[in-house]
Formats: sequence, structure tokens, C-alpha cells
Amino acid sequence: MASGSSSSVANPTRPNVLLVIVDDHRADAIGALGHPVVSTPVLDTLVRRGTTFSGARMAGGLMPAVCSPARASLLTGCLPFRADAAPGIVRDPPYEVRLPANARTLPEHFRAAGYETFLAGKWHNDTPALLRSFEAGKNIFRGGMCEHQSVPVCDLEEIRRDAPTRPAPGFSSEIFCASAAEFVRTRDPARPFFAWVALTSPHDPCTPPDEFRARYEARNIPLPENFRTGHNFDNGDLQVRDELLLPRPLAPGQVREHLADYYGMISHHDAHVGRVLDALAATGQTKNTIVVYLSDHGLALGSHGLLGKQNLYEPSVRVPLIMAGPGVPAAHSADGLVYSFDLYATLCDLAGLPVPAGLDTRSLRPMLTPGRPQGGRETIGAAYLDCQRMVTDGRWKLIVYRVAGHERLQLFDLEDDPLECHDRSAEPEHESRIAGLRATLAAWQTEAGDRWMPLAPPVALPTLS
Repeated sequence: MASGSSSSVANPTRPNVLLVIVDDHRADAIGALGHPVVSTPVLDTLVRRGTTFSGARMAGGLMPAVCSPARASLLTGCLPFRADAAPGIVRDPPYEVRLPANARTLPEHFRAAGYETFLAGKWHNDTPALLRSFEAGKNIFRGGMCEHQSVPVCDLEEIRRDAPTRPAPGFSSEIFCASAAEFVRTRDPARPFFAWVALTSPHDPCTPPDEFRARYEARNIPLPENFRTGHNFDNGDLQVRDELLLPRPLAPGQVREHLADYYGMISHHDAHVGRVLDALAATGQTKNTIVVYLSDHGLALGSHGLLGKQNLYEPSVRVPLIMAGPGVPAAHSADGLVYSFDLYATLCDLAGLPVPAGLDTRSLRPMLTPGRPQGGRETIGAAYLDCQRMVTDGRWKLIVYRVAGHERLQLFDLEDDPLECHDRSAEPEHESRIAGLRATLAAWQTEAGDRWMPLAPPVALPTLS
């Protein structure tokens, strides 16, 4: 991955970048996007003053902790197989994608252009990449998950000297957002900034503060329309940790309680993201700051009888991706297929920086013009371990499963069946469509460098009793 050239001289007229990335936030769990229950007033305001990329998806990964490869892709602008210095199937912890040493990360690229780069919150990739990406950082959590009331952190200078972690007082979202707000208020105004604010919310354990949990009455929370008590066949990873958070078969009452906790987490971190945006406003930096809100991936939460993100259904692969600020139209929805790691080229484009050569990222700037064709990619592929692969052209979606040498297909019409309730793969009239999508998926695997689940003729998987 070539780095490409960029100026080392600061340009204060370039826009600032505030990138907020959260963990496990389903794309539909935002009030302004039509969710009937969850309260997200801050994100609702961001939706109204910016652009929502409703077709955004992540590309998966080769480990159960999908957040690590998803963040590696975002940081490098590459598909997960090229974003990993040593790609391979990883079934057991520790889960950490190490970025290639020659990969210029997104914040590193902005740093080379004179930006002041800052990190607060979760970092779930390797330490060398962290150190070359940021010149400042406070309350950094290196890991995948933790108790939200007991977060082991270090500041960047402590990491540089290999100091031990220390417990940070307070709740995770409060700690990380307060650190970001302090940076916004005290930074060097002569330089543009790039701030990476990474929350561990709403990842389990879902333990929102009492005030926010009290906002949700579990008995009044609707289950997902595609709720099932269990998945009807072995998808290759039904015993992963996420799927064992509740007893099986899933009981509607317990799932409702889980959803109430989850929505409380989202409302809580929404409020604290608001404090960072308030700091921008109080210091007169809102108009010149590109604000990005996204999640690394989604979460099943009872959809299809699953709880976690270790699957390729839409609730898990779709991500919320909202952008506001200079060069971004307000109250705009861009519906084309995009990867979340397309942010790399997009932010470079909006900031007037060149994109390093050899990356998989594409700028979404053409999609920021209301009234023009939406653009985006023709197809999107995604992977999970060596047991699941997916491809979609926006309407039709094919999922291929490989478990114990057997292969199973699912075909969904996302236009007529966005909840993926009706598998069409056994209908004879779709044989040619399936063949075309299989060919597209195989081509994607070749282009992406995915050699861990080569396609084979379908052999039916047994149905679980």
C-alpha cells in the first residue's frame, strides 16, 4: 500500500474532522430514521443537518470480534483481507487485527498533511499503528470490550512509555466524550484537527445509567418484525459468545429487556456525543468541522433468531453512517451501496488531500449532490470466518454458508422483502439469478484477496430440529 504524497504544512482553512465511531449500533436504531422507540435527539439533529448514507455496509472479517477488522478497513481504506498484516481465520481471543506496517492510516494521512490528530476511547488494533496515527490522545482503551463503569485506560504519552493502565472514574461514554470535548476546547486553533472518538457503547454489557434505562419500559418495546426464537439451521457459529448472552430458545420477554438496556445505552451515548458537538459550537468551530457518526457493524438483537453480529443478515452488516459539515448537504439521504471504509477517500476528497495509491476506498462525494443519480457501488460483498459469504446488488442478496463440508444458499429480494424473511433460493425461476450472483461473489473474492471460503456447488445443509 503506497502512501502517496501530502503536505506537511498545516493549512488552517481546511475543514476539521470529528469522527465518532460506536460499537454495535444497528443502522435502524435512530429516531430520525424511523425507529419507533429509541430516543436519539442529538443524532436526529445531525441527520437533519447532514447526509445519511442509508446503503452503508461493512465488509465483515475473519474473526468473531468483527469490530476489529471493520475498524482496520476504515483505518486503511481496504477490504478486511488487505487491512490485516497477517490475515487468517481467528476463532479464539485475543482478537486484534494488526495493520500492515506500510499502510498509511486515515488519521496518519491527515497528520502528514499538518492536521493535529487526537484519539479518545476504544482502539482495537495494534499499538504501532496507534502511535503513528496520533500525536495526542486521552483516556484510550486498548481492547474489545470492558465493563462500562470500570474502563482501563492510558493517555497517549503513557502508552508511549509503556505505562500500566489505570481505571477511569465514570461511565465509558462520559469519559471518552468529555476527553474529546476538552480537546475541542483547548486545541491549537492555528491548525485543523482530526479527532477519532471511539465509544464502546452500545456493546454489551448493556448497563446504561439508571436515568437512561428508566426511559424504556421493556413490556412496551416491540420485537424486531423478523424476530425468531432461534435460527433454523447451523450457520457455522451459533455457539459464539454473543449468541449465548440469553438462554435458548429466545424468550420474547427476555429479548425485550435486552432491547430496553440496549436502547438506554444508545440514548446515553447520544447525549454525551451532544456534549462534544456543544464544545464545537461554543468555540465557533461547527461551520468548519466535518462531523461523522458511524458504527463498526450492526447487531441482530433477536432478528432471525440471532443476537450478535456474527452473521451476514442486514441488521448486522448495515451500519449507520451520517455526515454533516462543510461540503455536505442537509437533510439528504444517499441510498446507493457503499462500504463504511469509503469514508477514507471521502474525507480526503472533502479536505483536499490526495488518496494514497492502491486502496479499495472510493469517494462518496458524488453522492452528496441532491437531485443527481445516487451513485455508489454496483455490488457489495462481505465475509464471516470461513463459513459465510454474501453479495448484494442492492435489490437481490445471496448468502452462501459452508458448514462441515455442506453448502447452503439464501436468496432475498431486499426491495420486496427488506427484513429477509422469505428465502427465494429454492424457486426454479431464480436459478440464473443465483448463478449470476455466485459468479459476482466469486469475482469479489478474487478481487478482495479472500481465499478462505472458495465457492463450491451447493449441497443442502441439514435443518436444526
